[in-house]
Amino acid sequence: MYNPSMIYILQSLPTPEQIVEMSKEYKTMIKIVVDIRRRILAGGGEMHADCEQALLENGSEQDDLWGANWYPADQRIEFESLINIRPRLGNRSILIQDEELRKKVEAVARKIFGGAT
Repeated sequence: MYNPSMIYILQSLPTPEQIVEMSKEYKTMIKIVVDIRRRILAGGGEMHADCEQALLENGSEQDDLWGANWYPADQRIEFESLINIRPRLGNRSILIQDEELRKKVEAVARKIFGGAT
């Protein structure tokens, strides 16, 4: 069971308080899961699976969800998560291997987090 109080589902710039809450587990990094179809993301918590679960309960479809890590201080993203291992969809690594998919994930993350530190 995940702690839903530490996870935010966002479709626009988070408040500074939300950034602090989402950063509680890792201080300099926020675990995020992006819904590339709905162009929203869930951030915070200890594991990407927690964010994934929050989005699934919010109406997202599994195949649209991809995990990454966001570093607010330097506005950087890493495309690494255990939830990204999906041989059925052609991704056999924790890294998102498809360049176009990485661009979609990054576009949503930058739209929502851009400028938030």
